[in-house]
Amino acid sequence: MELRELGTTGLKVTPIGLGLASLGRPGYINLGHSQDLEENYDKQVMEQRAYAVMDEAWKLGIRYFDTARSYGAGEEFLGNWLEARGYKNVAIGSKWGYTYTANWKIEAEAHEVKEHSLPVLQRQWDETKANLASHLDLYQIHSATLESGVLENISVLEQLAKLKNEGVLVGLSVSGPKQPWVIEKALAVKVDGIRIFDAVQATWNILETSPGEMLEQAAKEGLGVIIKEGVANGRLTGRNGDEEFKPKMAILTSLAEKYNVSVDSVVLAAIIAQPWVSTVLSGAATVAHLTSNVAALAIGLKEEDLVSLVSLKEEPEVYWAKRSTLRWN
Repeated sequence: MELRELGTTGLKVTPIGLGLASLGRPGYINLGHSQDLEENYDKQVMEQRAYAVMDEAWKLGIRYFDTARSYGAGEEFLGNWLEARGYKNVAIGSKWGYTYTANWKIEAEAHEVKEHSLPVLQRQWDETKANLASHLDLYQIHSATLESGVLENISVLEQLAKLKNEGVLVGLSVSGPKQPWVIEKALAVKVDGIRIFDAVQATWNILETSPGEMLEQAAKEGLGVIIKEGVANGRLTGRNGDEEFKPKMAILTSLAEKYNVSVDSVVLAAIIAQPWVSTVLSGAATVAHLTSNVAALAIGLKEEDLVSLVSLKEEPEVYWAKRSTLRWN
């Protein structure tokens, strides 16, 4: 797998990275997550499962791994795996701002609690360092929003600037129907005349394309662009049996058959085809799904294929409303 630069940061990543959102905790909103884990949520079993997927990722050439403080034991699993394997030439990103609160349960009143304050940043930075030690390359605000005020919080921004001066790249992830506006605001955030953010992680897929123009602008300004939720938490896979979605699934299935791959390979290939994308995250929880995701690299979607996918997009409010109904499992 080729190495490419994350924007103009100098950090080398691969076109596909591995996100640990579904590997580090027993509950997540991906369709069929409990099936992927075979309903075995023992922490040691889950760590070995995570190792198996990460081992396969390494074997396939993936060199960017992305986790977060709120991904249960995601940082712990990744840090332990890196130490056990002794890998060095690998790019690592994590995120702060959400605290994991599910206590290793599937059903919980709250799976994660968001707070973008300086005390949370300081506490979680220490926790991240303990888990990932010298491996960390990129530290991101987790789901920055206009409402949280984090992009106007001077104390937080100054602390991030300090981390940046110490050699850690600083980024933010965005979610929700206001993604474009958050990205636009982030591009203007500076401390002492220096732009804070080196990278932006956003949801962009063939259903949710609204942040595309701002992501392209971010790339032009030198930020690395990381794409998450490329298969829309399973809605863009064969697991989506929603009757209302059937006409769209027919288009996806037709393209998948054309290239002799699975639907997930097609939709990830459509993301990789965007010239402003640095890396797209696989959220696979099994080796089989990871292998299917990586098959996207072998597909050269034609212009007419990409045009046919345009009709699948949803209005941002519709997309995020549907996402909010997905069940933790």
